Amino acid sequence: MIKIQTPARGMYDEMCFEDGCCRDHYKTYWNWLNKTDEKSIQQKQEEANLLFHRVGITFNVYGDDDGAERLIPFDNIPRIIPAQEWAHLDKGIRQRVTALNAFLHDVYHEQHILKAGIIPAEQVLANTQYQPCMQGIDLHQQIYAHITGVDMIRNHDGAYYVLEDNLRTPSGVSYMLENRKMMMRLFPDVFRAQRIAPVERYPALLLQTLRESTPVENPCVVVMTPGRFNSAYFEHSFLAQQMGVELVESADLVVKDGHVYMRTTTGLQQVDVIYRRIDDAYLDPLAFNPDSLIGVPGLLSVYRSGGVVLANAIGTGVADDKSIYPYVPSMIRFYLQEEPILNNVPTWQCRNHEELQYVLEHLDDLVVKEVHGAGGYGMLIGPCATKAEIAQFRDLLKTRPDNYIAQPTLSLSTCPTFVEAGVAPRHIDLRPFVLSGKEIRLVPGGLTRVALTEGSLVVNSSQGGGTKDTWVMEDALC
Repeated sequence: MIKIQTPARGMYDEMCFEDGCCRDHYKTYWNWLNKTDEKSIQQKQEEANLLFHRVGITFNVYGDDDGAERLIPFDNIPRIIPAQEWAHLDKGIRQRVTALNAFLHDVYHEQHILKAGIIPAEQVLANTQYQPCMQGIDLHQQIYAHITGVDMIRNHDGAYYVLEDNLRTPSGVSYMLENRKMMMRLFPDVFRAQRIAPVERYPALLLQTLRESTPVENPCVVVMTPGRFNSAYFEHSFLAQQMGVELVESADLVVKDGHVYMRTTTGLQQVDVIYRRIDDAYLDPLAFNPDSLIGVPGLLSVYRSGGVVLANAIGTGVADDKSIYPYVPSMIRFYLQEEPILNNVPTWQCRNHEELQYVLEHLDDLVVKEVHGAGGYGMLIGPCATKAEIAQFRDLLKTRPDNYIAQPTLSLSTCPTFVEAGVAPRHIDLRPFVLSGKEIRLVPGGLTRVALTEGSLVVNSSQGGGTKDTWVMEDALC
């Protein structure tokens, strides 16, 4: 029989109460797990790793000396969410993404929220992610973020919090899909025993959303990648293949007569929608970074004239900047006249003198993040940091306070995870993926990331984190 460690006191565990008893929505899986021997789970884990290697589900880490591709560790014990809980998350996520799109349209047009003093104008207009070239440009259906990844955590009190919004080029959905395929292949009997909501429709819904982003009938859609050396190249090629569209690089595209064309063996073909996985700065060397070798000269001019759609839109980064994040609840109230369904994590903005002083006095207890940081880099986790690291961040904060925010150290819920010692609780987060077209669409679930090191709160794959399949129970789902 497999050994299952009980969760630590004071932690919220997705499967177990503190006394080791199982939560209701896990009972079917719990009964199966307790009848399964550890050797069988280990064999399934090894089979999964081998299959992921064969498929090529790898990623690169920038700055890695050997440049080797890595396999994102996969854990074959799922994270399970009951239907009623998911319904609450689904409603809150839709509300949040609706407000974020309204905010983006507003700040590039009338700027009502800035004039009302809800958000300081300089935090938006002087933000490095704000793109003045987008001012006054009318987008189809006023949608800027067609694809959004919303990072969520559950605290020790059992409540969900939104940790951050990803509106530029959110990644990870390919792992959500491949994890599900793997689990269905390895454990078909477990799936037959209960009703788990499907996620397989995501590529079809993504393609539908991209086609709805333009008024053109039967539009030509492509996925634009920086190339095979990009850390998320597997995902770019995977999504293009799943949608049945072309995967292109800058050399495959050319601007001509106010349109973008794709080079094919039969000549030039007009492109109507580009699902771009390239940051703003590298999209067009004539308009942004002149040293970019992965952009298309003249692309911005065509985009501004309406000759092509970019998903996501240029300039969406201003809405997922960590210095703007604290204002999202206010956006919801301002644009939707509703109270936020999902909570933000309490946040101190170090650009404000009083809040900076509090942060400096409590660095041992806080998490400090760069406003433009990503991937778990450029941050301090106070309770886990050394005195030298805290001293270094104190100097950084005093030098560039506007470059940082701080938040309390939330515990992050744990989920049973297969480790060398058996099944033990490890900290997790959740990234649901949201598609905005004629309507907002979510598949039930998302990417659950897990910190495989005991006690670690860093779930990012670039720093040793892994992933899990996310099961939303289908009973009572509408």
